[in-house]
Amino acid sequence: MSDRLKAEREAAAARRNLLTQDAIERTGITEEMIAELVTRFYGRVREDALLGRVFAVVQNWDEHLAKLGDFWSSVVLMSGRYHGSPMRAHLPLGLVGDHFDRWLDLFEQTARDVCPPAAAALFIDKARRIADSFEMASATVAGRIASPRHVLRS
Repeated sequence: MSDRLKAEREAAAARRNLLTQDAIERTGITEEMIAELVTRFYGRVREDALLGRVFAVVQNWDEHLAKLGDFWSSVVLMSGRYHGSPMRAHLPLGLVGDHFDRWLDLFEQTARDVCPPAAAALFIDKARRIADSFEMASATVAGRIASPRHVLRS
């Protein structure tokens, strides 16, 4: 690896660390909070009449929860730990509006239960954007047009 490339990677890592630290200071979000949120939320999802069937295909929940923790760490703390294609994993599932609405209801409830207000607000904002993105992509794959419905929800 060239010295220039190495320096660029180190600078990018330093910037990411600053962003992560800023997010932690502004919201109080920690890796432990993320783990608690993910564990509680997916516990509720697995018991849910609508969403439980969707997630019944997961065979190794410990591995899946670790991956989801990495995902949310990357989303809210910009940790860069998640490496994957969540859209590709979800598109074949045939998800529709009811799935996204229920997912968000459970997520928002869990975020408010687990997190202080500033942290819950950040998680909820990100979750709404993710839900809209996934819902619009799922609709497109199914030959439908969908508009964002969750970002502006109060």
